Amino acid sequence: MLKQVSFIFFLVLSCYKGAESQELKHLTDELQVNVGADRVWELYRHLGISRLTAQQLKNVIQSIQVLEGDGGVGTMLKLTFVPGNSSYTERFIVINDEKRVKVAKGLEGGCLAIGCSDQIVQFDIIEKTKDSCIIRSDIAYAVKKEFEANDPKPNIQLLAAAAQIAKKFLESSKI
Repeated sequence: MLKQVSFIFFLVLSCYKGAESQELKHLTDELQVNVGADRVWELYRHLGISRLTAQQLKNVIQSIQVLEGDGGVGTMLKLTFVPGNSSYTERFIVINDEKRVKVAKGLEGGCLAIGCSDQIVQFDIIEKTKDSCIIRSDIAYAVKKEFEANDPKPNIQLLAAAAQIAKKFLESSKI
């Protein structure tokens, strides 16, 4: 167990290493869901939330491709946005079932295309009661020095929309 925690810490630390001389900024969104944390985590843990979001936001997401992996650590995912000329690629670097945390590192596109040096997306599913939880979506990012005046930012709206979609889907399909 200690080895697993140490390895997870190492992975997260190595993601931030590229931004060590830069200040990481955060954009965060939280949404309460009236469904147990385990059910929400099932959707977020692998590719479920990505596929559901792409299906529901066809006017925003043209396609989603799994470039590598099966939804676990190491999976590379590419989202192509309408009208199809911009995309975002990320790699899942941490999936912690015990804490219900998923972390992905941006590889290209997104705010990396407009002046950010790092983009790290983290989802936390936080249990409130046995029948409710919080979906916390966070984007940590660092801006390249030469782009600081432009103040480029990632867009948290897609993650917030995904949480809303998850909430509607899970709350309407309660057993």
